Formats: sequence, structure tokens, C-alpha cells
Amino acid sequence: MAKTALITGSTSGIGLATAKAFAKKGYNIVFNGLEENGAEIAAGVAAEFKIKHLFSPANLMNPPEIKAMIAQALQEFGTIEVVVNNAGIQFVSPLEDFPDDKWDAIISVNLTAAFHVTKALWKQMKDNKFGRVINISSAHGLVASPFKSAYVAAKHGLIGFTKVLALEGGAFGITANAICPGYVHTPIVDKQIPDQMKTHNMTEQEVIDNVFLGEHAIKEFISTDTIAAAILFLADNEASATITGIALPLDAGWTAH
Repeated sequence: MAKTALITGSTSGIGLATAKAFAKKGYNIVFNGLEENGAEIAAGVAAEFKIKHLFSPANLMNPPEIKAMIAQALQEFGTIEVVVNNAGIQFVSPLEDFPDDKWDAIISVNLTAAFHVTKALWKQMKDNKFGRVINISSAHGLVASPFKSAYVAAKHGLIGFTKVLALEGGAFGITANAICPGYVHTPIVDKQIPDQMKTHNMTEQEVIDNVFLGEHAIKEFISTDTIAAAILFLADNEASATITGIALPLDAGWTAH
């Protein structure tokens, strides 16, 4: 019987690459995203890999919508073995100018949503004596950069949350791990470029070279396929059965400094 993976923010970027990797392995996929064509993206992946799927446009800032998404997914598939808390948003600004509503939104989507999603799935994972929770943190969950107070706070918090899940889930066959990518060329990065240009008084290419890739030992963006492969490994039955509570850097050497 096919396992099911729920992946938040799975209609673009890292989440979409991850959904495709799991679909290729025969998993049922619960897609989630706010793109207008999200349902069509999900259906296209499902058709390509001949898997069962469900698409939810749940807004992760709204806990009742999260609960409804989980309830619908469990009704459809019975169990969910893997959850990938991937959805994230970003905003760049000096602290004194950082808008209160942007702080609240970033903490809500990048950290609090992972709590609500995982909590809603936790009991059935414990009952089934199996679960894989993979939280997409960031190199910014391990180190800081200026002008990203909310994002850095949320991603550090996500690693702490991951460690607690590992301790609570270990006796029930549940592992929890975080992945900490460096800069990945996704829409969330593209949206930062104008803000970074303004904040640093740089050209677009200067932002890419000096801000995004400046701390990378390997001067390249991280591939979404590389991240998806790591997530798939951590979801595996045997290979990752005793890997839990880690924060795995996939950062081109950023945190080696």
C-alpha cells in the first residue's frame, strides 16, 4: 500500500521538487499552495507519475484551514506517513523599519504553521508507530544575516521545534529532522532581490554575487533536486530510522565559516 506525504508550499520551488521526488517513488501526495493554478500543477504531477493526490489551498496563517486540510487528507488516505513543513515567506528590512505585520506573517507561516500541521498529524503517527517529520529550516536557522530578523528567528525556532519532536516521537517510531539549505533560486529568493538592492544600494548582479552567494564556499545556488533527495532519504523506512533531531546543512559551505 502506498504511503502518503503531505508537503506544504508544494506548488512551487523546493516543495514542488520534493512532491515530484516523492511521486516518482509512488507516494500519494497531499499538495498545498496558494498559487492560482495550484490545483492544475498538482494534477499535472499526479498524472505524470500516476499517483493519487489531493490539493488543498489552505492558508497556513489560518489554523482552522490547516485542520480542515489535515482532516480531508486523513479521510482521503487514512494515514499520512510523511509531513514536510516547507512553506515559507520572507521580507528584508532593517529592524527599526521592519513592519509589525510582516513579522507576524513570517512567524506564522514559517514557524507556527509547522506546529499546527504536525500537531494535527501527531496522534495518528503515534498510533501507527511510524512517522517522518521533515522541517525545511535554512542556513539562517544556524547563522544570522542582517535585515532578516523575523526569518532568522522563525528558522532558528523551527530547529528547536524539530528537536522537541525528535524527543517526543522517538518511542513511537517517529523521527523529526530539519534541513538547512543555503540560497536556492526559487520565487522566494527572486522576490528578495528588489528589497536587497534597495537596502544595500546594489545592482541585481551585485546582490546575487555578494549577498546571496557571498557566504557560499561553492559559488552556486543550491539545487531544489538536491534538497528533495535529502528529504526523500530522511523519509526512508530503514536508512533514517535512527537519524532524528538533526539540522542538516545543505548550504554550499556557508556554515563552515
